[in-house]
Amino acid sequence: MPIKTPFVATDSIIESFDDEGNFLGIVLIERKNSPFGIALPGGFVETGERVEDACRREMKEETSLDIEIEKLLGVYSDPKRDPRFHTVSIVYVSRAVGIPKAADDAKDARLYHLSEIPWSNLVFDHEQILKDYISKRKERC
Repeated sequence: MPIKTPFVATDSIIESFDDEGNFLGIVLIERKNSPFGIALPGGFVETGERVEDACRREMKEETSLDIEIEKLLGVYSDPKRDPRFHTVSIVYVSRAVGIPKAADDAKDARLYHLSEIPWSNLVFDHEQILKDYISKRKERC
C-alpha cells in the first residue's frame, strides 16, 4: 500500500524595515491563483530542499525581498486549512529591508501596518496565523 502524506509548505510573516531600521509593516500578497484572496507569502518545499531554504526562495520569488529568518512561529497542520488538499505549513517570522514587489504566484505584494490587515479577505488559516503572530509580538514588547 502506498504511503500518503500531507504536502509540506512554508510561509513567512515578513517584517519589513527601512534603511534606518524603522518598522514599515508586514508583507501580504494577493494570490494570482485559486483560492483567491490575501495571504502570507509562501509555497511548497521541494524534494531535497531544507524548509528554511524553501522559505527564503519562496519569499524572494513572491515578494522580490531577501529575508533573514528570525524565528519559527509555528507549524499549522489542520487537514482543513487548505481547501485544495492536506497541507502542513511551517511558518516563520522573518526580517527584510525594503518594499515588496510582486512576482511569481503573487498578483500584488503590499506592506500592511498591523492595524490595517484585511482580515475578511485572508485565505487558508492565515487569519489564525496572524492572530498568533500579533499575540506573540505583544508578549515580546
